[in-house]
Amino acid sequence: MNKEQIVKELNFKAIRSSGAGGQHVNKVSSKIELTFDLEHSEALNDDEKTLLKSKLSSKLTTENNLIVTVEETRSQHKNKELAIKKFVSLMETNLKKPKKRTPTKPSKAVIKKRLETKEKTSVKKALRKKPNLE
Repeated sequence: MNKEQIVKELNFKAIRSSGAGGQHVNKVSSKIELTFDLEHSEALNDDEKTLLKSKLSSKLTTENNLIVTVEETRSQHKNKELAIKKFVSLMETNLKKPKKRTPTKPSKAVIKKRLETKEKTSVKKALRKKPNLE
């Protein structure tokens, strides 16, 4: 993944932010909507694209566009920087391939402890029953 090339492929749109803020909110477009076309990206190879499609399936549109919105600050430029950071971290976390799990056996001490605990529990529950007087 080449960060500089991916950042060049990003599209930004400034929108009016929602919520409280009085006149400032009504006249300034500070909310940033970042869109990234995953299907037509040249910075990612086919394997990375399929991996991202599967991991980010809930965040992608029907045209495989990833949309990230940021409206944390009143500054459009800061929101743009935050959107880029959010996008890059999203890409980095979802492009990591998980380590292959090596199956291990539980140790003898752990098995012994579990069996002892089961025995104690069964005795405890057996003592709760009414005694059989016959």
